[in-house]
Amino acid sequence: MNILLVEDDAALARGLQKALRHAGFSVNHVNYGQDAIDSVAGAMPDIVVLDLGLPDMDGLAVLKQLRNDRQMLPVLILTAREGISDKVTALDSGADDYLSKPFEIDELLARLRVLARRLSTSVSSAIVLGGVTLDTASHQVAVDESVVVLSRREYMLLKALMENAGRIQTRESLESKLYGWGEEVASNTIEVHISHLRKKLPEGYIVTVRGVGYTVNNDQPD
Repeated sequence: MNILLVEDDAALARGLQKALRHAGFSVNHVNYGQDAIDSVAGAMPDIVVLDLGLPDMDGLAVLKQLRNDRQMLPVLILTAREGISDKVTALDSGADDYLSKPFEIDELLARLRVLARRLSTSVSSAIVLGGVTLDTASHQVAVDESVVVLSRREYMLLKALMENAGRIQTRESLESKLYGWGEEVASNTIEVHISHLRKKLPEGYIVTVRGVGYTVNNDQPD
């Protein structure tokens, strides 16, 4: 799942990127509000984490523009503004959630998992399909109730496929969920991850749609 982090505090941004990537998210980062608007217009992320105190424009103006252009894009506000009126204004302006600085990274991750579950229409932290269970809270994957060990990229790739079961995911869209801007991606990277995943999952679980991309076979019995 791809997150756009809009935060001008360099130290905080570095720490958040490290923590979010460790938690299985792909993260892109911008410092300015206009860059966030332009980025979303070019390639929409799954979730935006937006600071309100930006150097070029107020974060609420960014939120308003994002809501005008992308009604369903989840936005989580980060801010040092602690007043109830600020929180109410942000939520009334279209924010999905609000977190005051300073905050614990575990709370941020928990709130992001809630937004991610809304995107996947899942009512719990577990996605279950064809004998495979992926738990977004524990980051564990089990096949027929036996835990299998996946690398971080393998987990992220399987999560993207299971969240979109029945819909074909192109290589480009999968790369955007696994890698942030500037990360070097070999031409066969997705294919390599798919090959490794297939060895750990039921036969025929991941289907190749030649010339298009990949999907999960959701016709398998649970």
